[in-house]
Amino acid sequence: MSTSQTPPGLYAAREPIFPKRVHGRFRSLKWAVMAVTLAIYYITPWIRWDRGPDMPDQAVLVDLANRRFFFFFIEIWPHEFYFVAGLLVMAGLGLFLFTSALGRVWCGYACPQTVWTDLFILVERWIEGDRNARIRLHRARWDAKKLWLRVAKYLVWLLIALLTGGAWVFYFTDAPALLGDLLRFQAHPVAYATIGVLTATTFLFGGFAREQICIYACPWPRIQAAMMDEDTLTVAYREWRGEPRGKGNVRRRSPEAAMDAETASHAAGPSAGARYQPTRYPGLPSGVGGPVAKDAAGDCIDCMACVNVCPMGIDIRDGQQLECITCALCIDACDEIMDKIGKPRGLIGYLALKDETAERAGTAPRPIMRHILRPRTLMYFTLWSGIGVALVVALFLRSPVDVNVSPIRNPIYVTLSDGAIRNIYEVRLRNKQHDAHPYVFGVAGADTQDLILSIEGAEGARVTVAPDETLTSRLYLTAPAGSALSLRESAPLTLTVDGGARIRTSVKTVFHGKGE
Repeated sequence: MSTSQTPPGLYAAREPIFPKRVHGRFRSLKWAVMAVTLAIYYITPWIRWDRGPDMPDQAVLVDLANRRFFFFFIEIWPHEFYFVAGLLVMAGLGLFLFTSALGRVWCGYACPQTVWTDLFILVERWIEGDRNARIRLHRARWDAKKLWLRVAKYLVWLLIALLTGGAWVFYFTDAPALLGDLLRFQAHPVAYATIGVLTATTFLFGGFAREQICIYACPWPRIQAAMMDEDTLTVAYREWRGEPRGKGNVRRRSPEAAMDAETASHAAGPSAGARYQPTRYPGLPSGVGGPVAKDAAGDCIDCMACVNVCPMGIDIRDGQQLECITCALCIDACDEIMDKIGKPRGLIGYLALKDETAERAGTAPRPIMRHILRPRTLMYFTLWSGIGVALVVALFLRSPVDVNVSPIRNPIYVTLSDGAIRNIYEVRLRNKQHDAHPYVFGVAGADTQDLILSIEGAEGARVTVAPDETLTSRLYLTAPAGSALSLRESAPLTLTVDGGARIRTSVKTVFHGKGE
């Protein structure tokens, strides 16, 4: 006997989320972070920095054509990519550090997806109204008003997305010049294509995908579990204080839970260093450990304020969830409700798992700094700061000149008509200064006093290299006939480069003789 059953669907259509506007310290912090990050992104390409004649004057520039990266007074060449790699490692360690200390604080405040989604929601609220108005508009039939509001919103979104894509390409060439070329339709097609792609992705990600990017596209929600432990401070609901929940002054579902809340609230009062004041619950004695009343109440009135403000559309009262980005807007919303009903703040707040156990048992939570300053976070900070110090030291110790010497292997030496032995080397000398500079080659090592050094196309051992250019030439070392080096099979030596004013560098190589 067989029965036909419809298999469960593997995909559920997205339910639109309409976050409600909320006021509070965390919302204000998010506004501040959004303003600062957007200002940095849009303004940075227009900051000027004088580097001298014939040099780009853009403060931050990724010069792909000339294979250089400029950051104010710092100039990174292709062979110095280890600086970029070090910065990427520091970014990763910083993400580990903040996640282990404060959960997904990066996701909730500074992630580009969060920042631009916040901006798009701000525009949406400005044009269509707050949560209830947007829900009514979403459910309403299409008419002239709905069409006008949607078109206006999409046009503003599109303008923001266009500015976002345009700002990105300004980092790769001179911003004022590129802007003029774009407006005259004389820019390279790659610039238009890049702007088009970034405009489309910003419009779709910030306007429509939103939380779907965080849930399905971003890998960090699945990695964060390895970064967090029982000392990590993250947004949580104090269910032992809030349950049993419900509207009205009295809930009758779980008097035992209410007694737990009363106990924890009193035991973790100001005298015990609590973060919130003791709460009296209807029907319960004011002291700790009295008989459980039949009419018990928690602080949560089930108003759904925490759900209505959540940009991810989750209920923090259900516990830790993959979707939660720790934006803490639910804290602001809950605190506002607690103020209105005369209850202490902190029903939803930053909480560590160890504190949850302690507060439920009626003891005082640990100080916040003890959660943050622990071996794990100190290890991350030590690694992060160590790499940072190493990069800074390497930056200031690097030479303004680079030299590379490669012996010509075929043949390894040449015998001249007078019996002298000549070795040929290919030399690449890079002048990383912003003006032309003369350099003098020399040779050091055992038995090198008789060596004759000459450079192809130059008089003697002196060459002049143009600013920010690489000179490629051939260098000749000649050992007179019968000299010690001409008779040895090979001898190590050092080629030196002297640019004066403490500009000196050297490279080790080898001289090949007859081997007699």
